[in-house]
Amino acid sequence: MNRDMGYAQKIFTQANIIRSRNKMASEKEYLDLILEQLSELKEITYRAMMGEYLLYYNGRLFGGIYDNRFLVKITSSSTKLLDGAPEEVPYDGAKHMLLVTEAEDKDLMCELITAMYDELPEKRSKKEKRENKK
Repeated sequence: MNRDMGYAQKIFTQANIIRSRNKMASEKEYLDLILEQLSELKEITYRAMMGEYLLYYNGRLFGGIYDNRFLVKITSSSTKLLDGAPEEVPYDGAKHMLLVTEAEDKDLMCELITAMYDELPEKRSKKEKRENKK
């Protein structure tokens, strides 16, 4: 899946055009491109959810693809590494996240996710989630 940067730039440009027209479910091709940019990190997984994609590193949710936008949680590391990145909401009623505007920079992307890892909450078991609802 190693494509040249011309292809990557084309996909990022297409995603920006689609995003500017209207909000719609994210495209699998955009997800694949982001996953390729993060391919040096072996424990990246994703989960499809209502037309969007949640992204995990070593089981911890760090961001997702929403309306063909790559958004990450706001942490001290993400704020520092993505200095000046706009805050956006992935969907109505959600917490603000940072828009990754430099997704073409593979080294920055990997550094960002590994730096954020210790600041992300650990995955809770289903039992813990049930107990917290009581």
